Amino acid sequence: MMKTYTNRKPRSGIYKTLILFMCILSCFYTHTSCARSEELSLDELESLSPEGISEILAKTVSKPWRGEEYVPGVRGGTWNTSLTSDPKSFNLLISERDSETSFIVRRMHDTLVDYDYIKKEFVGHCAAPEIIVDEKNDTLSVIYTLRDDLYWSFYNSDEKVKVTSDDVIFWYNEIEGDPAFQSSMYNSQFVTMPDGSEAHIDIEKIDDLRFAFHFPRIIANPLLATNRDFGPSFLYEKAKREGGVQGVLDLFSVASDPKLIPSMGMWFLTEYKPGQRLVYKRNPSYWKKDSNGISIPYPEEMIVQILPDTNTQFLLFKQGKLEAYGLRTEDINELVNKKNPDYTIFNTEGSLATRFWSFNQNPKHSGTAQYEWFTQKEFRQAMSCLLNRDRIINQVYRGLAEPKSGFFPEANPYYNPEIKMDYLYDPQRAMELLSSIGIKRDSSGIMKDAKGRAVEFDLTITADSTSQTDIASIIMDDCSKVGITVKIRVVDFQKLVEQMSSTFDWHSLLMGFSGGNLFPSQGINVWPSTGNLHVWYPLQPSPATEWEARLDYLYNEGCYTIDPEKAGKIWDEFQEIILEECPVIYLVRPRSFTALRNKWDFSNIYYDSIGGFEYDHVFLKQK
Repeated sequence: MMKTYTNRKPRSGIYKTLILFMCILSCFYTHTSCARSEELSLDELESLSPEGISEILAKTVSKPWRGEEYVPGVRGGTWNTSLTSDPKSFNLLISERDSETSFIVRRMHDTLVDYDYIKKEFVGHCAAPEIIVDEKNDTLSVIYTLRDDLYWSFYNSDEKVKVTSDDVIFWYNEIEGDPAFQSSMYNSQFVTMPDGSEAHIDIEKIDDLRFAFHFPRIIANPLLATNRDFGPSFLYEKAKREGGVQGVLDLFSVASDPKLIPSMGMWFLTEYKPGQRLVYKRNPSYWKKDSNGISIPYPEEMIVQILPDTNTQFLLFKQGKLEAYGLRTEDINELVNKKNPDYTIFNTEGSLATRFWSFNQNPKHSGTAQYEWFTQKEFRQAMSCLLNRDRIINQVYRGLAEPKSGFFPEANPYYNPEIKMDYLYDPQRAMELLSSIGIKRDSSGIMKDAKGRAVEFDLTITADSTSQTDIASIIMDDCSKVGITVKIRVVDFQKLVEQMSSTFDWHSLLMGFSGGNLFPSQGINVWPSTGNLHVWYPLQPSPATEWEARLDYLYNEGCYTIDPEKAGKIWDEFQEIILEECPVIYLVRPRSFTALRNKWDFSNIYYDSIGGFEYDHVFLKQK
């Protein structure tokens, strides 16, 4: 029996890039400082009472997106923003691995489908999808039909190259599908069959505008699995043919003339001055138009200044030289209480993304005391019991956060409010858990294991985040109170990536992934034991523990279970195992605040924990 499901027509709604793999590692609230977080005084704690928090929120605006249509705007103006460092390239493939490059490059590309997180359904974006399920043969196909008004165009030129199915097919087969490129999307092209073997998801050209992904078995979320960006095949194919892998990687380097880079997105990149700025011009040929036939975006240009120091960003915003600014905790009082400000501050509830604390269980370190401790779940559970989330909320986030005690966020269809972390702050319970594995305090108060080794380990953080420094200091202090020595190691972000992905030279770390598990199957590189971002022990040849083997099984089953009730039971157990085994220990969900200049019309501005700060449809107020 064949069933056909056709998604609704593309809406005039929010544009969100949703891809299968977990996005690039993210350091949140970046700003520099190594100051230790001290205990707050009673007066300071009193100022953080619920009334004080309510007063702050009363001076800001809450405007989450609830499915509203965007109103037509007016062209004009310059959007001034900033970036913390230079892009590594203007190449879409390289943008997978570098957040700054991604920020720059993806404004010249577009995705196949969008996700309406209010209706909780995918909708067509660059292409209209149709899902065809063959229950008899347990197979599935997704047929995409590209819009007929998509072009690769060049700045200040009449040259246009039509976007066709060849672009998507080339990118899927010859870039993402070629293991020599080490694309993050490579693993997403395979499904695990019932017998445990791996089978490929093939792509087929139907005609110039239609192509199909053929799944060797039915999966629960085929649109998430097939949604992607892609590059212009007429340029990337030539680069690969003439120069192989290196030829592709060299395409659109930062030394390239930006005006020669084609765009099918909202913007053309027209200028790049290393260490200074990038300049975009709006793409008048972009397919997405308002009810008056005007293509978005409305600003004529966007200038991106390269400002590594967040203090400089803050200063420039106060001087009126940036249109928007994401507030740090220490900025809130000054900006919220300024008299007659020329900006408005928007707030969101707790972010979907959150930092976590993890311990290295890689057998490369077997034989060390840390490996023996870290591989015992009672030790990890005890560390969770020493994590004082309330103290972090009060001292680091001034009360503007909440504990992260669950696994999936509320927006996830399989979020279950009954499934919560059982190992919350309780130093006495931490002592009992440690004692159960032979770790106890000696007569001098030092925590030692059964072999007489003092319990001490490093906590690695990145150098560019005051909040991480403050959180690490709180962890170090609370651990010291029970006789455990934590040494804070500060490294730059690239060093942390190297330690996680190649040298594995770390004890414990604080970090986070951008985004959150909006879908349970997101995180293919993180939760399965084979994942290269399986933080505590990546790229396992086979599951190192019984509980990881069970996670692998549940993740796989969940991805292929369509019935919501059956899938719910699978994902419930998946969450319960992670929260019991504590391979990652989540911290808190801070509120986010963004200030926006009042010269912009706020009709199309939305800000929430799922969509973030939506400004694609912003336009200047009309006098």
